[in-house]
Amino acid sequence: MTQNIKLPTTADLMSMWNASGLKEKIIFTLVMLVAFRFGVHLPIFGINNEVFANIASQNNIIGFLDLFSGGALGKVSIFALGIGPYITSSIIMQLLAVIIPSLEKLQKEEGEAGRRKLSQYTRVFAVLLAVFQSVVFMAYLSHLEGTITTTVSHAMFYISSIVSLTAGSALVMWISELITEKGIGNGGSLIIFIGIISGIPLYTQRTAQIVVNDSMLQIGLCVLLAIFFATMVFIVIMQEAVRKVIIVNPKRQVGNKVYGGVNTFIPFKLNPGGVMPIIFAVAILLFPSTILSLIGQANLPAGWIENTVIFLNKIFSPSGIIYYALYFLLIVALTFFYASIMPNMQPKEIANNLKKYGSSIPGIKPGKPTAEALDKILTKTTFIGALGLGIIALVPSITSYFTGITTLQGIGATSLIIMVGVALDLINQIRTHLLARNYESFLKQ
Repeated sequence: MTQNIKLPTTADLMSMWNASGLKEKIIFTLVMLVAFRFGVHLPIFGINNEVFANIASQNNIIGFLDLFSGGALGKVSIFALGIGPYITSSIIMQLLAVIIPSLEKLQKEEGEAGRRKLSQYTRVFAVLLAVFQSVVFMAYLSHLEGTITTTVSHAMFYISSIVSLTAGSALVMWISELITEKGIGNGGSLIIFIGIISGIPLYTQRTAQIVVNDSMLQIGLCVLLAIFFATMVFIVIMQEAVRKVIIVNPKRQVGNKVYGGVNTFIPFKLNPGGVMPIIFAVAILLFPSTILSLIGQANLPAGWIENTVIFLNKIFSPSGIIYYALYFLLIVALTFFYASIMPNMQPKEIANNLKKYGSSIPGIKPGKPTAEALDKILTKTTFIGALGLGIIALVPSITSYFTGITTLQGIGATSLIIMVGVALDLINQIRTHLLARNYESFLKQ
């Protein structure tokens, strides 16, 4: 049986665009992102940006941090800390909400008011982290010869710089929350997305310079780009894949009519955390890297202390084998963590709700047996998703190492997963707005 499908006209699309408020959300989001990019180019007074940019280009850790700040760190701008303190604060608060009962109560039992209070705690802690990171960053700059050029007193310069960096981080956090609340998409993810996109021209230029006269590197580049493309395909599959659990609903007779009885399903996402396990894994690994980088600038006494710092620097270096092993394990662990805290992935609550409404999984008794069966399904699904996400995160980086083209590591697996994940989330949100408009039109008819 076939149906004539009527494609929407331009007028229909414009009507949906205007009625759903999508236009205002997109314009607001773009304005906020432009404001962020403007702040990236506002440098802190008294810093020689060219000297620091040369140092950053030779330092893997600084270069990696600069990627997620959209180039703000390399320019030593007021947004140099970027969204990092807010993301780190979110990680810590979510972990504490699992451990501390009072915070767990705020998150799960006190509704919107509790979540707002928890968000306020996250903001305050993010500002404290920004102050700490500002102090660490300025201490790091003070050990770099030729970076600080100001003639004002050192105390005044450090205080003003720390205040500027902290205020810039708070402003980025505010922009992020505004985008999430009034715009479209997740503000923090979009800011990281824009930062990665802004670095692509530079990575492309660097790559072109090293492969232009080498035929073997050109073949390696083609292989690497093919791997990148395949990685994006697998990322889309990972983001959209679901495990459907069939649910049998009971029939109810009201008068002469029978309702219900139609089988439905519960969709469990293969990758429940989306891009957040990747972002959080990077944030966790970069924190000790930053501290070790600062310690490495100090004049350490020769001996076991210096050797220990050098050893730890190698472990947490974004180009080391141990770093990638830790990165993989963190992605797996954080994927399981996200699955455990998501409201729609709680086996006991789902089993209780199914029992309450008389629904069941075919062949499984309601109550505790259903909860145990769902727990097994979720564990297997999440394990496959976590393993797949971890492997996808490593493949492009390993390929870059073997092909010898390291200039594209900045847009490697981590960046690809974030970019594709954020793009998919944005498309899904736009689709939701358009579907809401379709329902509005249907109800008016």
